[in-house]
Amino acid sequence: MSEDISSLSFEEALAELEKIVHNLETGQQKLEEAIIAYERGALLRRYCEKKLNEAEAKVQVIVKKDGNNLSTETFE
Repeated sequence: MSEDISSLSFEEALAELEKIVHNLETGQQKLEEAIIAYERGALLRRYCEKKLNEAEAKVQVIVKKDGNNLSTETFE
């Protein structure tokens, strides 16, 4: 669980975050472990949000208009 977050793919980070949430919801961890897991989860959440924002900025619908003229529109 101490792996550097920046080396994770979005899917790996999300899976780890889901696991942390599940473990916290069960309440089976000692308090100190739960705090460490919560901190890691917060970092993973921010990382996933950043990745999603980057993807949203990159994902644009390319619309071919007026022959060979290309334009982009933000994907919603």
